Amino acid sequence: MRPQERLAVIQRCVVLEMARLGQDFHPDGAVVRGPGTTAVAVREHPGDDGGAGHVDLGFVLQLGRADAPVVWDCAAGLGKTEEEKLANAVKMWATTTASVLVELADGRGIHADRPDLPELPGWRAVQGPAAVFGFGNEHLAAWLAEHRVLPALAPALRQELAGPGPVGVKLFLGGKAGDDVAEVRVGGEVSEAASAALRALDWPRGERLCWARLFVLLTAERAAPVTAAPAGAAAPAPVRAPAPAAARPRGLFARWREARRAGRQL
Repeated sequence: MRPQERLAVIQRCVVLEMARLGQDFHPDGAVVRGPGTTAVAVREHPGDDGGAGHVDLGFVLQLGRADAPVVWDCAAGLGKTEEEKLANAVKMWATTTASVLVELADGRGIHADRPDLPELPGWRAVQGPAAVFGFGNEHLAAWLAEHRVLPALAPALRQELAGPGPVGVKLFLGGKAGDDVAEVRVGGEVSEAASAALRALDWPRGERLCWARLFVLLTAERAAPVTAAPAGAAAPAPVRAPAPAAARPRGLFARWREARRAGRQL
């Protein structure tokens, strides 16, 4: 699939998934515009094949402001075709990440939670639902529902937080007994300390592969609220997505896909 074809598929999927969150988005050149000054930018994923099912999406709250923060996140999806993989990747992003950004913008408490976080003084959190997938995922889902993971990571996260934010924190955990994986990314970069703290928690490791992904957005209490302009505001000029970042190591999700292709028992 050529880059422009891939972009068109991703943008169509963003429109569909944002509609599920009650948001009216439409393609507009390099971005997908939403209510007011919100938008979603699409960045070509590093790699000759565009990431083969990976999407890099940036949620913009104040489109047109050069200094406005963009919350970037990468997601991956499985499927028989590239279009199906991209659609599932966007769905994963919408479930865990876009839900958080919608809550930050409208503050209605419908799509994400605002948990108290005394373990991170001076910071406010918005946490989206966890996406749990794989074999026997009900055990990991139940554990996540019963445990507050973020407080356990707070001592490690304090070392990573700087500036007013918003700062995206993505958690990816799972695998199976003897082959587990725990990764925490802060602002898109792996935090070794927070990842080690996540791995040390007693989440269930079964005999077959199961994974979970969740996203939290942190903003400093002293900072001015980061909100979108109302829907009636004047529309600023479109902005182009930043140039692709340097190629990152292959994501953890790739291990599951490789295992399936190799026919290894999961």
